[in-house]
Amino acid sequence: MMSMDRRNALKNIIGITTCAAGATLVPSFANAAEEAWSLTPADLGTLAYAPIDPMKVAKLAYNQDVRNKGCMYQVFHALITALAESESPDAAKFAAIPTAMSVYGSGGIFGQGTICGNNNAAGMFFKLINIKGESASAHLASVSAYYEQTALPLNSAEFLAGVKDDRDTDLTPEVFATKVGEPTIAKSLLCHASLTRWADANDMAIKDKGMRCQLLSASMAYKIAEILNTAYEAGDMSVFPGKTPATTGCSSCHNTASTTVPSVMAGMECDTCHGND
Repeated sequence: MMSMDRRNALKNIIGITTCAAGATLVPSFANAAEEAWSLTPADLGTLAYAPIDPMKVAKLAYNQDVRNKGCMYQVFHALITALAESESPDAAKFAAIPTAMSVYGSGGIFGQGTICGNNNAAGMFFKLINIKGESASAHLASVSAYYEQTALPLNSAEFLAGVKDDRDTDLTPEVFATKVGEPTIAKSLLCHASLTRWADANDMAIKDKGMRCQLLSASMAYKIAEILNTAYEAGDMSVFPGKTPATTGCSSCHNTASTTVPSVMAGMECDTCHGND
C-alpha cells in the first residue's frame, strides 16, 4: 500500500508539464530523465537515517496489504516507508526506492529455507543508510543477535494492539496463543532452523506458520528501528544482544583476516553449522 507521502514524492520526481497548445497536461518524460533520482552503487551508505517510531514501523509491517507478501518485504517496505515519511533530508529518495524488489526473500529466498527474510531485509536496508554520516553496518550484528537469541514473535498485549490493522479482527494474547503458541528462540539466522524450532516446540505444521511469521517480521521491524534510534541518539547499545561467548571466541579465527587453511569468516551463532541441539 503506497502512502500519500510516497505518492507525492513520486509525483515530484516524475513531474508534469503544461503543453502550450491547448494547455494539455502531459507527463514530462524529458524532465523526468533529468530530475529523477534512482539508486546507484555510489549511493550505498549515503542515505541519512532519521529517528522513526518503532511501533509505527511494526504496524506498517503487519498491515494487511503488506504482510501477505512475505517477511523480507514486510521489514524492508516498513522501514523504507517510515523513512520516506520522516524528517530525513533524504526522505524523497527513500520514497523512490521500489520496495517490491524485496519480495524474493520470503521463506528463506523463494521458499528455500535459507537466510530468513527478516535478516535479508536488514542487510539490504543497512547497506543503504548512514547514521549522522557514519556507517550503520556495525549495528547489524545487534539485529542478527536479537533474531538468534530472543524468543519471538513479541506477544505482549500492548504490542499486539499496536500492530493490529484496523481491518483485523481482535489480535489478542488469546488469539496469539491459539494461532502462534509459545514464542521460540531461533538460534540461527536461517528460515529453516527458525521455523523448525517453532513448529517442534508448538506441535504445529509449517502450513500454520502464517501469523507466527507475520508477527515475527513486525517484531523485527520494531527492534531494528529501536536499535537504530538508540545508535542515532548515541545511547547505550549494550542493552541489545551481542555475540555469545562461544561465538566471540570462534570469531577470533573465523574472520576476514584469517590465514588458517581452510578457514571461513562468520558472525552467526556457531550452532547454525556445528549445532548441539
